[in-house]
Amino acid sequence: MDDPSRAAYAKLEAELSDMPRQIGVTPKAVLMISAHWEEGEFTLTSHPKPPMIYDYGGFPDYTYQIHYDAPGDSRLAARTKSLLEAADLPARLDAGRGFDHGAFTPLNVIYPKADVPVVQLSLKVGLDPVTHLAMGRAIAPLREEGILIVGSGLSYHNLRQFFSPRAYGPSREFDAWLNGAILGGSPADRAKLLAAWESAPSAREAHPREEHLLPLMVAVGAAADDPATLSYHEKDFLGGITVSNYRFG
Repeated sequence: MDDPSRAAYAKLEAELSDMPRQIGVTPKAVLMISAHWEEGEFTLTSHPKPPMIYDYGGFPDYTYQIHYDAPGDSRLAARTKSLLEAADLPARLDAGRGFDHGAFTPLNVIYPKADVPVVQLSLKVGLDPVTHLAMGRAIAPLREEGILIVGSGLSYHNLRQFFSPRAYGPSREFDAWLNGAILGGSPADRAKLLAAWESAPSAREAHPREEHLLPLMVAVGAAADDPATLSYHEKDFLGGITVSNYRFG
């Protein structure tokens, strides 16, 4: 939003806008896994010009007129569906679904010209971490085909505690564990640790519901043996919340 609240996101915005430089090449397309879409089976957008989904409330009127006009990519949707099915993960296409704010908000910063095709991939109802790690492994070949896989969530997501000092300690404790899990061991170790994330310090205080953590599971699965980099870390997000982003490869 273009108002004083934007300053709270300045460091995150700067990191997102730097992603094209970090990647070094323009991808053929983006496969976006957003925390804001859950289906009974993995589902992919196949609309050639995806519409907008304003999945929020109480914001200024102009935020319901935002458009992110990146094209879809039906071939990528079909290819991803086939990879999932080959891994015994049922999948389907949705020709009507558009971009939710978990997709268009970061993409508007990463690729502001909206000139890179985008396909969204849902989470699966039940939010099982092992299933989403497996989903990431299934779609890993896309990385060698010029596709950028982005997991869009938040490493701390307890909405009841946002803007409250009660968020500071749990977010810091969970973030420290998460950094250790992602950066501190082998790729096999990080997958095992993430599969058992509920045993982490302050896990349920950080994620009363885990939909904002699961896009990371997909990225970790797709990363295979690639090393992880802490691409963004902030200790005072929204006043004192600790959050992190990661890049693989």
